[in-house]
Amino acid sequence: MNKSGMSTVTQFVLLDFPGPWEMQITLFSMILLIYILTLTGNMAIICAVRWDNRLHTPMYMLLANFSFLEIWYVTCTVPNMLVNFLSKTKTISFSGCFTQFYFFISLGTTECFFLCVMAYDRYLAICRPLHYPSIMTGQLCAILVSLCWMIGFFSHSIPIFFISQLPFCGPNIIDHFLCDMDPLMALSCAPTPIMEHVFHSVSCLIIILTILYILGSYFLVLRAVLQIPSSAGRQKAFSTCGSHLVVVSLFYGTIMVMYVSPTSESSVAMHKIITLIYSVVTPVLNPFIYSLRNRDMKFALHHFLCVMRIIQTS
Repeated sequence: MNKSGMSTVTQFVLLDFPGPWEMQITLFSMILLIYILTLTGNMAIICAVRWDNRLHTPMYMLLANFSFLEIWYVTCTVPNMLVNFLSKTKTISFSGCFTQFYFFISLGTTECFFLCVMAYDRYLAICRPLHYPSIMTGQLCAILVSLCWMIGFFSHSIPIFFISQLPFCGPNIIDHFLCDMDPLMALSCAPTPIMEHVFHSVSCLIIILTILYILGSYFLVLRAVLQIPSSAGRQKAFSTCGSHLVVVSLFYGTIMVMYVSPTSESSVAMHKIITLIYSVVTPVLNPFIYSLRNRDMKFALHHFLCVMRIIQTS
């Protein structure tokens, strides 16, 4: 991927979470369990939405696509992390590192836009319920989903491409469990502040605009809910938004901490933990958050599990 003749680095070393062998085994077991639960939970939501006709609505179609996104989001980092826990070398190739970097950033950006679209869907459902079926059609839902993927994967492609062309002359040790912007730029022997600023500016712009849009949508939703005369109606309206708000808080809360905290040496360990939370822990919580707070989803998942048991026993 790097064509520069100055580059001598062909692979990087990801330190992950350094510690004795017993600690590595413990971390391996914990992350593996989280990964399996993430795949299982999100696949269950996808299958429930696919097979239950009552869930063939824009809200649940967005949720199924969001679960599909979460599966790939953890898969671009966790398998390599698990291998490194059991490896003594903990290496990743140059092209593999930048491929992981590209997909990690692109999928994270796509998630930001997915959360915006889901907030827009809830705004229409609560603030404009009579016009909701005519506005949020299956065609519009498909267009919005496609735009999320396209913008997510194109927004950082140019900065990441030019960063990959920088010469990396050594050292090649990354004090992280994945290939990220700041650790990679610290290893370049010809840093380019302009490209670094472009990358961070695009990232900050996306984070700020999407979170402002989500907050604005829910401000309008809250105003509309408070005007509902019955307490039962208000509770039902709040319940349809509660799951999404929890997911937004978990995802953006950790990302905002990453961007406002200083990048000193003493904060490297904290950055690892925060990155672990929003890239590994949050995706495993999302299926539980959405299923436990939604009666239709709980019923569909229960029906799906019953069908699976019947298939296994037959």
